Amino acid sequence: MAEPVLYSFRRCPYAMRARLALAISGTTCELREVKLSNKPEALLAASPKGTVPVLVPGDAAVIDESIDIMRWALSRRDPEGWLQRDDTALIAANDGPFKHDLDRYKYPDRHGSDSLAHRESALGFLGDLDDRLAAHGQLCGAARGMADAAIFPFVRQFAAVERDWFAALPLPHLRKWLAGHLESPLFKAIMVRHQPWAPGDAPVRFDPGIS
Repeated sequence: MAEPVLYSFRRCPYAMRARLALAISGTTCELREVKLSNKPEALLAASPKGTVPVLVPGDAAVIDESIDIMRWALSRRDPEGWLQRDDTALIAANDGPFKHDLDRYKYPDRHGSDSLAHRESALGFLGDLDDRLAAHGQLCGAARGMADAAIFPFVRQFAAVERDWFAALPLPHLRKWLAGHLESPLFKAIMVRHQPWAPGDAPVRFDPGIS
């Protein structure tokens, strides 16, 4: 049976969290890096909405939502027990209000938004994360889990907009948590650079060998 095909974009936080779950579950697949300004027809045929990540399992229906890819991979194999450290409400708050503010903070020209107002609004969510992390170091206990992997790529994106300003925020637990995930072998393994895929290219195997 052919391995699943994953359409991804290295710097997309949604694609990052999908790759994190695929890697920790030991799910190998053919990786097709996408150039978002020139989306391949094969991606659009698999998922007409044209966003990444998209997983084509081969023996099942196409999965084109990052959280669903994470749950699919972890339901097959979950060596660290990530699904035991999940928080659907927290992830929804990240994907909804926080992502709304993040986009309008980072891309004010694109959205016609007040960047500083959305930066301030996003701090409420980040403060809640810092409070949770103060207790055990991760969002749902002492070990990393589903909630951490689903959320930290978006906090990474927020922190990169104004690095010095973010570094001065009174959010010590959040900064330590983010740094730990960014420095982990898991994150480094899923951030290897690949050239954009084109039909006829030799397959690129996604197999970080983390677990």
